[in-house]
Amino acid sequence: MQTVESIIIGGGPCGLSAAIEQKKKGIDTLVIEKGNVVDAIFNYPTHQTFFSSSDKLSIGDIPFIVEESKPHRNQALVYYRAVVKHHQLRINAFEEVLTVKKINNRFTITTTKDVYQCRFLTVATGYYGQHNNLEVEGAELPKVMHYFKEAHPYFDQNITIIGGKNSAVDAALELEKAGANVTVIYRGSDYPKAIKPWILPNFESLVRHEKINMAFNANVTKITEDSVYYEQNGETHEIPNDYVFAMIGYHPDYDFLQSIGIEINQNEFGTAPVHNKETYETNIENCYIAGVIAAGNDANTIFIENGKYHGGIITQNILSKKQTPLES
Repeated sequence: MQTVESIIIGGGPCGLSAAIEQKKKGIDTLVIEKGNVVDAIFNYPTHQTFFSSSDKLSIGDIPFIVEESKPHRNQALVYYRAVVKHHQLRINAFEEVLTVKKINNRFTITTTKDVYQCRFLTVATGYYGQHNNLEVEGAELPKVMHYFKEAHPYFDQNITIIGGKNSAVDAALELEKAGANVTVIYRGSDYPKAIKPWILPNFESLVRHEKINMAFNANVTKITEDSVYYEQNGETHEIPNDYVFAMIGYHPDYDFLQSIGIEINQNEFGTAPVHNKETYETNIENCYIAGVIAAGNDANTIFIENGKYHGGIITQNILSKKQTPLES
């Protein structure tokens, strides 16, 4: 068993930012990450361009400099690796946390590789690893996917995309470019305002020229091996289909959070972990949350660009508590 003063679960940008802030203040800190550094970003589509500018994605006082106004996925991977190396962060990669138990004012953390004890715990696990479920017949078929990586394998295939926000539009553009036959089914009546402004005109043009079939006010009702059924304006439609991308959003790992003892409540953000907005401490003493999971299922309120500041706030709270001796 290893003893560490503070453990951060999750090696994304917000978890790394928290680790940097704690290390600066002399707190013995370990990051445990089930994948590698910024694993969620690694799993983004290979063509991904960020909505935020590079300066807003920077952490640890290390400039993120690129020629373009918006950085790409690969540029971000290079940048965050450089940040970890510069700050010499202690990260245990490819190690998944299995259980967290608090006993006698200490957290006991069991992973796939070891057991740890710590006084302070920060959960920064993000939400990209847990997709929202599609509640229709056939949603469990192997051809239904919730993550899009790249378009080439779907050349000349009939692809249905469920959803109408950035991830859905991004995927549709790449698939059409690669020669797929694309239909987008969206329950909304118009394009969401949050769509990246530099991609919407191109998408609208493809829809107008019937290179992408766009169905508004539509809901998928059934998926079979070779078709997708959806309802629109009271009518049922069937379209030929080879693969489905259900781009319907993601959410925090609520089961894991609750297994720690963190309560989940409805608040102005949606379904979010209970926490103090001033300190990011949860209902479990000395247990904090950082990054997008503080927003629960409303992923449009906290991003890297504002979630990266949680680490500094958490660190200050930890420092104030370090003046209090740890009781056995």
